[in-house]
Amino acid sequence: MNSLLHVAAREMKIGFRNPWAYSFMALFTLFMLSLLLINAQGYVKGYSGVSGTMLNLVLYLLPLMTLMLGSFSLTSEKEEGNWELLSTYPLGTGAFLTGKYIGLAVVLLAIVALGFGVSGTAGWLLGEGFEFLTYIRLLIFSVCLSLLFLGIAMLVGTAARNRWQALTMAVSLWFFAIIAWPPILIATLGMLPYGWIKPAVTALTFLNPAELTRLFTVVKLGGGSTLGPEYYDWIIWIRGPWGTPVFLAIALVWVGIALAIAYLMWERGRGRD
Repeated sequence: MNSLLHVAAREMKIGFRNPWAYSFMALFTLFMLSLLLINAQGYVKGYSGVSGTMLNLVLYLLPLMTLMLGSFSLTSEKEEGNWELLSTYPLGTGAFLTGKYIGLAVVLLAIVALGFGVSGTAGWLLGEGFEFLTYIRLLIFSVCLSLLFLGIAMLVGTAARNRWQALTMAVSLWFFAIIAWPPILIATLGMLPYGWIKPAVTALTFLNPAELTRLFTVVKLGGGSTLGPEYYDWIIWIRGPWGTPVFLAIALVWVGIALAIAYLMWERGRGRD
């Protein structure tokens, strides 16, 4: 436990000194303020054009930011020789990766909190902005998205040998999960018999944490009617009493699987060394 906390504290210290973190922090804050200007005409409650725009733009920015920061953190340990030094201490791979995850999560949550905090404060001072519950749900969406993709970033950082490989893998994953996902989903479903569409939608959605989080947030914001009949069962499930607990359990499983695979890969590389 002491080793884990030491790694987490070290990662937070490095993270808050990282110019990339401050660049992303400034970008995300500027992005949130620009959304406030877009919404200068009034007050937003629930799912609307403005909240949908905010949700989609967060979906584009946060996963890429998380993948880059998380994967670069691990590859820098390899490139700069820090891991060779750390491995001489009684530090387990599990404690190292978990501490890294916790430290990076704190840095990412600080970036998200600052962006939402500045935008929310400005909206409150100007008398415009989002309804409080809507804003909180969008904040929770951003937090869940960051934590889910941080688990994937740890896996990318473990697999990559250097920052260039990590950058290539991170951008490729981001493009597949965010940009290319809708046309891939439509093309895949178009080739299936009608009776297979709903099961396929369910299976494919669980394979993409970005899409799963987006659907959950849209339904919670009251925009379930925009999803189409294929998602009717999803709307009932998410609105039900077990919707939120099951979603959180799935998110934990996603992060746990990513960290477990990263652990096995790191241990394999450690054994070779």
